[in-house]
Parts: sequence; structure tokens; C-alpha cells
Amino acid sequence: MKPMLTLLRSVALVALSGLALSAHSQSTLNVYSARHYQTDEALYANFTKATGIAVKRVDADDAAVLARLQSEGKASPADVVLLVDAARLWRAEVDGLFQPVKSKTLEARIPAHLRGKDGGEGSQWFGFSTRARVIVSNKASVKKEDADTYAELADPKNKGKVCTRSGSHPYNLSLFGAQLEQMGEAATEQWLRGIVANMARPPKGGDTDQIKAVASGECQIALANTYYLARMMRSAKPDDRAAVAKIEMVFPDQAGAGTHVNIAGGAVAKNAPNRAAAVLFLEYLASDEAQAYFANGNNEWPAVKGLKIANPALDAMGPFKADTTPISVIGMNQVKIQRLLDKVGYR
Repeated sequence: MKPMLTLLRSVALVALSGLALSAHSQSTLNVYSARHYQTDEALYANFTKATGIAVKRVDADDAAVLARLQSEGKASPADVVLLVDAARLWRAEVDGLFQPVKSKTLEARIPAHLRGKDGGEGSQWFGFSTRARVIVSNKASVKKEDADTYAELADPKNKGKVCTRSGSHPYNLSLFGAQLEQMGEAATEQWLRGIVANMARPPKGGDTDQIKAVASGECQIALANTYYLARMMRSAKPDDRAAVAKIEMVFPDQAGAGTHVNIAGGAVAKNAPNRAAAVLFLEYLASDEAQAYFANGNNEWPAVKGLKIANPALDAMGPFKADTTPISVIGMNQVKIQRLLDKVGYR
């Protein structure tokens, strides 16, 4: 098996090199990235080694990346855009910041529900790593079976126990968008009202703050992306380890639709000067080697189905059933969700 995998990797690198020669001999690829992980350095270095195409990066958060693309317009030098949330990828697509890509490699490697909607000319973005939005609860005050579904966040039995970050944060918008697709608007509104009624305090902070609030007893139940928990599990800080020891993590809705999964993904910029090289880079991100670097950089799972990575924290969480609601549909639902959040007073 190992010799065969080595052969396949070699064939992939040869193919990349060959494609690079036909990429109009572009020597530089401009990447606007909202990812800031040390392991990504190997991604760029290996791509350059395989293709001869140098990578020039602009690093910022998602909002700043999208604002820069908007302001630069047709003059933008961006070829590839990397973002870290489905709602943001969808928003950029709607705002006309991406272009469709037709690629047999990407269509074969990246599952359909982790790609943007294909309008006939190809998808406009592709997910390259995944993370789950899980429920964490305080072991001392909450029974595991009382907080193992998203529905129970709104159950009166959990009144005064729930804490979250802002409802309008993209991570929550994406989760709520998935629930809207499954439950319909009326039921989703009632569910959101129930969460608000169950809050221990007004929404604030990030996901790490929610985990620590559960551990400290400030609240008893919270939502968090798995990579925040994985960071704490792998942390050398005693406080982080102590907090993890006090909480229970569950993958919600295992008997139903499955746990909500979000993505980090990439796209070819609308006005990419080096389109061929940009497509080549996205195809490279779908390779086994690149998937390992891309996913491990933020303690996530690869998007390519069946590909395993060595990450002790993720391994400790165990396997789970993932919700396969198309990410593109989740993105489209965010406008309706924001209206519902405003209606029920979820800040």
C-alpha cells in the first residue's frame, strides 16, 4: 500500500508540474488569505516546488479580505481567495467576487455538499477542511443526555444554563441556516426564542470564552467549533487542560440529521490575472498531502472523503455523523436567519 501511495503522490506532482507549464508561464500567484497558520507555509512551499510558481500572500481576516477585494475591483491582483466560513464564502459569491471553476479534479475530490452551487459553468468555491459545531456542557451540573441535540438548547429544562457568542457571528449564522433548512421558518423562530429564553447571560466573546464559561460554572451549556476545543486539548497551559477536564463534548443530533459541519475553503478571484495558476492551486489543495497540511493547520478534518490525518485531539473526539445539508444552501439562508435573530432579540 505504501509504495502505491508514494507512486500516486509522484504522479500527482508530475501532473502539477505539467499543468504549471501550460499556466501561461505565470511565475507568481497572488493569494488573499484569512488563514494564518504556520503549517500553511509548507503548503505554499510545496506548491512552488512542484510547479515553479511562487506564492505571494496578503493575510487578513475574512471581512478585511472581502473589503479589499471590493475596493480593488477590476484592478485587484488577487488570484486565489481563502476564507474560513461558509456564510462568508456565500456572501462573496453573491457579491460577485469569485468566478466559476470547472475542474474534474475538484469535482472528484471535494464532495458536492462542500462546494458552491454549480450554475452549469462550475462551482465558485470549494471547501478544503471541515469543523463541527458541537455542544459542550459542564460535567458536574448537566447530564449528557440533556444536551446532546441542538433542539435541547431551547428546551425549558435548560433555562438559565446556555451561553453563546453573538447570534450574528458567521459560525452561528451557518448553524442556524442549517436548522432553518431542516425545520422550516416557523419552527426555527420558536427554537431561537427558546435559546434566548435559556441564556445564562447575554451573548459575548468567542468560542473559547464559551468553553471556559462552561468550565467555570458561569453557564452550563454552550456551542463551540471543534478546533477551539482541540486547541485547548493540545495546549500546554494548565488552565486550558483544567477547563477541558470539567466539560463534556457531544456531537449533536447523532440520531437525526447529524452534527452541523462548516468549512474553510477557497475560490478563484473574479478578476484573477493568473486564472490557470489559480485553478491549479485549488486542485493542489485537494491533494492528499496538501489536505493534511490544510486541515492540521487549524485542527480540522480534511474535506476529501476517507482521508485520515494524525491529530490526537480530533482522534480523541471520535467518529461522528455529519449533517450533509449543502453548504451553499446554508449560506443562502443567512439573510432569513438574520431577520429571525432580530425578531427574537438574539444579539
